[in-house]
Amino acid sequence: MKFMKLAAVSAALLFAGTTAQAGETYNAVKARGFVQCGVNAGLPGFSQADSKGVWKGIDVDMCRAVAAMVFGDASKFKATPLTTQQRFTALQSGEVDVLTRNTTATMTRDTTLGLMSAGVNYYDSQGVLVKKSLGVKSATELGGAAVCVLQGTTTELNLADWFRAHKLDFKPVVINTSEEGFRTFESGRCDVVTSDKSQLGSLRASSATPDDYVILPEDFSKEPLGPMVRQGDDEWFMVVRWALNAMVEAEEYGIDSKNLDEMLKSPNPNIQRILGVSGDMGKGLGLDKKWAYNIIKQVGNYGESFERNIGMGSPLKLERGLNAQWTKGGVMYAWPIR
Repeated sequence: MKFMKLAAVSAALLFAGTTAQAGETYNAVKARGFVQCGVNAGLPGFSQADSKGVWKGIDVDMCRAVAAMVFGDASKFKATPLTTQQRFTALQSGEVDVLTRNTTATMTRDTTLGLMSAGVNYYDSQGVLVKKSLGVKSATELGGAAVCVLQGTTTELNLADWFRAHKLDFKPVVINTSEEGFRTFESGRCDVVTSDKSQLGSLRASSATPDDYVILPEDFSKEPLGPMVRQGDDEWFMVVRWALNAMVEAEEYGIDSKNLDEMLKSPNPNIQRILGVSGDMGKGLGLDKKWAYNIIKQVGNYGESFERNIGMGSPLKLERGLNAQWTKGGVMYAWPIR
């Protein structure tokens, strides 16, 4: 009996200790009054500052959604542009609260960096971009090619794996940023540039002559991209995860920034819960009932963000593909708000 009491006390103390630590990031964000997001230094469609210094893109919308959720105001964020070499250190050190930067979720990053993915906002794959004038139709024809690749990324590792598996040689040309890689590629210092296909599409679209380039059909890897946070703060992790889920589920139920107020009258219990008409789904995170309403009103649902930033209504003109709703042949499947 005495042993059981001691065990119970020890468990309670352990629980109390972890609970006290759990809200550190979340509390710091609320006290500061804005969310500090790590973003790509300049990737059109995903994160890029315009001529007025206003950040836009699907990854920036993820950051805005978190701000709308926590503060009721999507403008309460600051973007910190980070290179691939800087991104993890910036998150680990607390320089940023969340990494909303095209970053692949992998087992190694979950188990060795003290970080974890809060979800996927873009399912991608790695590919290669070549000049049409090269006359290459398949990556299997690239034996001996010089390939521009970002240093310190899964892209670098996937490239080596793919060429080794196909018994092909290649010459890596290591670069530090996507823009540098494309300039190096255009200058002829490398024959090919490799990256996530969405990133290749973005670089091609921003070129003065986009029709001069083609993305080859092979997929070198799976690249589930999404927001990332530090381990050890479950409350903040849940905020970021449910901000993304709210955007995806809003699209599934046909709720968007234009019909939002009309949808408040919907008899659908799922819509009522999402918009805070019934239940109190924000209570567990210390938020009011309008947390998801604020995201949809100010940022839009997932489909709206996709279309204006990287979809057919944008310069990138990317198809939804895997990023379509699960009801429409894709894999975007939000956890239910209930």
